[in-house]
Amino acid sequence: MEFRRIPGLPPYVLGIMDQLKVAARRAGEDVIDLGFGNPDIPSPDVAVDKLAEAVRNPRNHRYSSSRGIPKLRLAASNLYLRRFGVELDPETEVVCTIGAKEGFSHLMWVLLGPGDTALVPSPSYPIHIWGPLFAGADVRHVRLGPDQDFFDNLVEAYENAWPKPRVCVLSFPHNPTTTCVDLEWMTKVVDFAREREIVLVHDFAYAETSFDGYVPPSILQVPGAKEVAVELYTLTKSFSMAGWRTAFMVGNPEIVAALTKLKSYLDYGTFQPIQIATIVALNEAPDYPKEVNEIYQGRRDALCDGLARVGWEFPKPRGTMFVWAPIPEPYAEMGSLEFAKFLFNEGKVATSPGVGFGPGGEGFVRFALIENEQRISQGVRTIRKALTKL
Repeated sequence: MEFRRIPGLPPYVLGIMDQLKVAARRAGEDVIDLGFGNPDIPSPDVAVDKLAEAVRNPRNHRYSSSRGIPKLRLAASNLYLRRFGVELDPETEVVCTIGAKEGFSHLMWVLLGPGDTALVPSPSYPIHIWGPLFAGADVRHVRLGPDQDFFDNLVEAYENAWPKPRVCVLSFPHNPTTTCVDLEWMTKVVDFAREREIVLVHDFAYAETSFDGYVPPSILQVPGAKEVAVELYTLTKSFSMAGWRTAFMVGNPEIVAALTKLKSYLDYGTFQPIQIATIVALNEAPDYPKEVNEIYQGRRDALCDGLARVGWEFPKPRGTMFVWAPIPEPYAEMGSLEFAKFLFNEGKVATSPGVGFGPGGEGFVRFALIENEQRISQGVRTIRKALTKL
């Protein structure tokens, strides 16, 4: 049988590590899982309690609204005003999505089609590459990471592309490279987009996940950004609500209306008790991301400081729940997939090979901070035994 869209998909490299992990655990081996970025920190108690209450109300068992119930869109607007000083109209500038991944994927459907081109960072979170491709568009990879001037690379990629790109995908703090930018950088990219009539799509997955005094800016803080930009905000990492699939897209009202129209044909929104519990999380647990950050910072320090003592040194990330580590020189020739397998087989530590995030990811592995500090320290000890060349 012939299928559409999926035949061109390469083998999911990150899935190879998952298969190794499953096989090892079935064999009774202890695996320290720093691979898949699946948060292990509990969701806010107030949200869990409200969910339990709301799910018992049969009125909430019916279809909901694909754009999100009004009070949730209002809570999102209030969050942006409180957190970023950005005013949003909950009727025209906010649409709720079933997680940021769903919102991003369907957004590509309304912004791109065959013959269109998108600028996408390389490496990238996989859906940032495949979302435009699923929409039938072409992708121009823009190098991002240590020792790269991403803005200059962006301008160069635009000038060399034909047809001229219609969409530019951004995501800061960035997964997997952990690259962070400031408001001045955001201002430059908004000016760039306004001059060339490009739509900026900023996946703000790690809006609240930052350390060492760094505060990630919203792209909508830039004056005039709503003319060209939309932003996806999710509670997945900041409120540790990954499985709830609750997020929203905000910004340019025309683009919000376009996604809202498409979603009205595709879904009836997130289960309403989840929407109600999300309102409570946003309104009654606004400081929960700070508690989550303290946990992630402790894990980051345990990993980075431990690896530095082993002889594997690199700068600590200022954002995300990941560590993007260059492969140590004595092992560089192995490539990221074989090196990740090596760490797994010899150290029983699961990581994600950089090549799984696109062509710009080779030469790195990504650690996800999803085990506690004691387990991470245990992993550092087993890595130390494996890296005998350091």
